[in-house]
Amino acid sequence: MSKAAEYRALEKQIAEQLQALEALKGSADLQKELEFEDKLRKLMDKYGMSLRSIIDMLDPQAGRGRTQAQTQSQGQRRERAVKRYVNPHTQEVVETKGGNQKTLKAWKAEHGPQEVESWLQ
Repeated sequence: MSKAAEYRALEKQIAEQLQALEALKGSADLQKELEFEDKLRKLMDKYGMSLRSIIDMLDPQAGRGRTQAQTQSQGQRRERAVKRYVNPHTQEVVETKGGNQKTLKAWKAEHGPQEVESWLQ
C-alpha cells in the first residue's frame, strides 16, 4: 500500500472514531457513569480508601478465593508420562520422563531430533 493510500485509510478511521466518540459523549448512560465515578473517587479521597480496600470491604471472599485457587493449582502438578524410545539401528531402549537424558541427547545429535522422535513408542 502506498503512503498516500495508507494516510487516507488512517484519516478515514480517525473520522469514524471521532463520530463514535461524539455519539458516546451525548449518551445519558455515559454521563451517569462518569458522575458516579467522580463522586466515588471524591469519597475515596475524603476517607483515604483505595479501590482494593473497598472491594475487600464489600466482598471479603473475593480476595481469599483467588489466593486459595492459586495455591491449590501450584501444589498439584501433573506427573510426566514415561516415554520409550527404541533405536532401530541398535535395538537399544531408553525410557525417560523428560528430554534431558544422556543417551537420548546423543541420538538426537547423531541422527537429528525429528528422526529420534519418530522412534517414540
